[in-house]
Amino acid sequence: MIKTASFAVVHFSVAFGVAFALTGSVVIGGLVALVEPMVNTVAYHFHEKVWERIRARRAARVSPGSQGPMMVA
Repeated sequence: MIKTASFAVVHFSVAFGVAFALTGSVVIGGLVALVEPMVNTVAYHFHEKVWERIRARRAARVSPGSQGPMMVA
């Protein structure tokens, strides 16, 4: 959890820094630092849904009882 919290601080700091550098506004920098991670979280949710479908399709291609492709050493 500590690593996650530290990453969140880094993420907010980078978002604020970039927006502030581009606009010179503390208010806009703060808004971007708050809004961007929220939007990114929603986008990540849908990204994961797409990858779940991809994994399911790949798993469906391998027939039950099949050992999949043979590995050659």
